[in-house]
Amino acid sequence: MTNLTNISSGHNACAGCGQLVAVQAVMRALDKNTILTNATGCLEVTTTAYPNSAWGLPWLHSLFENSSALASGVRAALNQQNKKNIKVVAQGGDGATYDIGIGLISGMWERGDNVLYICYDTEAYSNTGIQASGSTPYGASTTTSPNSECGENKSCPLSPGTRQNKKDMIGIALAHNLKYVAQSTAGFPDDITNKVKKALSIEGPSYIQILSPCVPGWKIGLNQAVKLGKLAVQTGLYPLLEYENGKLVNKSNIPQPQPAVTEYLEAQGRFKHLFKEERYQSDLKHIQNLADENIAKYDLK
Repeated sequence: MTNLTNISSGHNACAGCGQLVAVQAVMRALDKNTILTNATGCLEVTTTAYPNSAWGLPWLHSLFENSSALASGVRAALNQQNKKNIKVVAQGGDGATYDIGIGLISGMWERGDNVLYICYDTEAYSNTGIQASGSTPYGASTTTSPNSECGENKSCPLSPGTRQNKKDMIGIALAHNLKYVAQSTAGFPDDITNKVKKALSIEGPSYIQILSPCVPGWKIGLNQAVKLGKLAVQTGLYPLLEYENGKLVNKSNIPQPQPAVTEYLEAQGRFKHLFKEERYQSDLKHIQNLADENIAKYDLK
């Protein structure tokens, strides 16, 4: 039976935190025979302020880059003791996953270690000042990719926030021939829970990526994380995906009429500059094209 106190309310995350919505959905899929490893980041800081902990399961803190390596060591020790019934789940944010820890994650996947890795994707380094990560979407303003608000100064250099497209971590996971790879958002908690259960039922390494709207990083209201998690899916920017043995077996459908990406972007302060000057229209079109490409790629209609 699932222990509903796997993560308690005694944490100090922001009110309305999308990551904690996602974490609670993950924890509903776990039982007492689970060990968690956790990279340095928002989730670690907000749930383990000394001398307290919000975790009701065995939980180990790692450095920013090595929650996967720590999980591999835990898995090896359990296998040595023939305790293969105990599940191991590694957790990290997008900074720990897309950037700092990607080499160690790749090693864990190459070895075929029976570990589920979960990325809580806030699309920035949320704990250290909202710096851009490999997951930060095109056009978002961060402290390391700030926008320039030029007003009437036509000679002001164009700077619409980050110029990179989001790194394809799902594609990287699939390139490692994982048996189970999935994507979800904090807008669909039941979908998260079901995917975690599925991942843990499959022998070998698995990867689940969850869009987790960050209240201060995205500059959104305290009640908007779940709504934006849903809109990210409905616009096609962040579809619900599920792969087994490299094949797409489940996906989200786009409602008709499809919400424009502007409905999603306008609700977030990190994109507000794109709506202030006419010359940013091409950037809005680029983001809409990214959503349309997903819809075509995954046949979401």
